[in-house]
Amino acid sequence: MNNLKKEAMIKELPSEERPREKLIKFGPGLLSNSELLAILIGSGTKRTSALMLANRILALEEEGISYLTYCQPDELAQIPGMGLAKSCQIIAAIELGKRIATKPKTKRVNINSPDEVANLFLEEMRYLKKEHFKVLLLNTKNEIIMIENISVGSLNSSVVHPREVFCTAIKKSACSIIAVHNHPSGNPAPSQADIDITKRLVEVGEILGIQLLDHLIIGDGTYISLKESMLM
Repeated sequence: MNNLKKEAMIKELPSEERPREKLIKFGPGLLSNSELLAILIGSGTKRTSALMLANRILALEEEGISYLTYCQPDELAQIPGMGLAKSCQIIAAIELGKRIATKPKTKRVNINSPDEVANLFLEEMRYLKKEHFKVLLLNTKNEIIMIENISVGSLNSSVVHPREVFCTAIKKSACSIIAVHNHPSGNPAPSQADIDITKRLVEVGEILGIQLLDHLIIGDGTYISLKESMLM
């Protein structure tokens, strides 16, 4: 009877105290091992909650959570209320964690000059029939976090707004950015519109604390750096 009363109390917890809701609101780092396991288990039985099943799993061996790195599904399935399906879910999640932990870190490209940026895009962008505007997001070591396609314009213009340029940069905590776009004409000479948008991006970047390091215009086998040309 006491167990049933305890179960009723668990189900009546405030939503922010339930494992799944806590993860959504606060992130996984604030959840205990049993709460994380309870989310993987999903649902319990009429008499046993997912959280109780998680605690029973952690109590199987003295080493607690580390036991899951080598146990087998049939061992977990011996716990009443688990079954093979739930056990396999947990083992699969643990295996994914091990693979992520042992996967070699992808080496990021380090940017030290306009030439290095241009070499990434010269062949890709020289034959494009419309203007494409891209942004390189960089970390504090000038390593590329990601390259984002911002917009595709017409034959001679690309409409770009600062909010689109900096939106992902903010989400990815980028330290700085480099803008790149092409001129389908093959002539990389900057237009007044190119210079104007560059100055706007510099101003917005100063406010946000995300510096615009350069703006490259790609032509047919050649490019111009607005930074080197002292146009920003």
